[in-house]
Amino acid sequence: MKKSTLAYVIDQWSVVLSVETADLSGKTVLVVGANVGIGLEASKHFARMRPARLIIACRSEAKGKVALAEIEQETRYNGCELWTVDLANFASVTAFADRFEKEGGDLHILVMNAAIALPHYQPTADGWETILQVNYLATSLLSLLLIPQLVAAGRKSSTPSRMVIVSSGVLYWLTPAKEIKTSSKPLETLSSEEWCIPEHMQSRYQESKLFNLFFVRALANRLQSVTPLTAVAVTPGFCYSQLRRAWYEKPTFSFVKIALAIQERLLAWTAEQGSRQLVFGAVGGRDDEENMKGGFVSRGRLVEVADFVLSDEGHEMQDTVWTFLTFSIRKRR
Repeated sequence: MKKSTLAYVIDQWSVVLSVETADLSGKTVLVVGANVGIGLEASKHFARMRPARLIIACRSEAKGKVALAEIEQETRYNGCELWTVDLANFASVTAFADRFEKEGGDLHILVMNAAIALPHYQPTADGWETILQVNYLATSLLSLLLIPQLVAAGRKSSTPSRMVIVSSGVLYWLTPAKEIKTSSKPLETLSSEEWCIPEHMQSRYQESKLFNLFFVRALANRLQSVTPLTAVAVTPGFCYSQLRRAWYEKPTFSFVKIALAIQERLLAWTAEQGSRQLVFGAVGGRDDEENMKGGFVSRGRLVEVADFVLSDEGHEMQDTVWTFLTFSIRKRR
C-alpha cells in the first residue's frame, strides 16, 4: 500500500471514531509508557473499564505518581499500580519481567507504548543508539519475556490475550537506505556512531517504528494458530504529545520548531483521540480475531501495511532482525 500526502491529511481531518469499550472485570492490563500523552489517556480509558488490575509502567517514579493520581482522580478507579522500568537499560527490562513473573500473575492485555525521538546520536549504557534500543529492542525484549503470562491468561479466558505494539503511519513514507537493506547486521549498522550522522538520524524514529511492525508480524507468523495470544500493531495517528519535546527544547532547531508547531496546529489530534487506537488494539476487533493477529490498526480498523513491508526485501529484513533479536534474548536469559 502507498499513501499520499493528501490521504494523510484527509485521515487527520476525518472524524475520530469513538473509544472502544469492553468488560475488563477480572482482567490485568499493563501499559508501558503511561505517564504522559496517548499512554496516559489510554490508561484512563482502561481504568473506566474497571479491570482487576491496571499496571502503569514508567521510567520516572515521580512522573508516574503524578499520572497515577490523575488517573484515580478522573476515573475514580483505585486498582491502578505504578511500576518502574527503564527501556534504555536492558537490566531494568529483565528485572521488570522477573518481578512480573513473581508478582504480576496472568496478563490479559499488554500495551507497549513507550517511545523516544531524538535529533542526535545518543548511546545507552548498553552501547546501543537510544531510539533503537527504547523503541524497538527493549520494547520487543519485554514483550517476549511477558508472553508466558499472556498465554496463561488467554488459556483461562474466552478470548485470546492481546499484545499491542505502538507503531506509526510514518512507515508508509520510509524506504530504508540501501546499506541497511543489504546488511547482514542492519541493527548494528544503524546503531553505530559512524552511521548516526544528522542526515541519517532524521529517519531513525521511522525506522524504529518499522521494526515494531516487523516484530508483530514475525511473532504472529511464529505463534501457533491455537496459541491464545493476538499481537497487533497500531498507529495512533499524528497527535499532540511530548514525543517531539527534544526539538522544542533546543534553541538551535528554531526552523524545525516552527514547522512542527504549524503541522500540529493544522493536523494533530489530541492525545486522547490518538489513545483510542491503542484501546481498539487492546479490546476491539474481537469478531475478527484471526485477522487481528499480526494486523496493523489505523482509525479503528485493520489496514494494509506499506509496500516495503510486503516486498521481498521487507520480508528478508524482517527475518534478519527477528533472528538477531531472538539470539540476543537467548544470550540474556
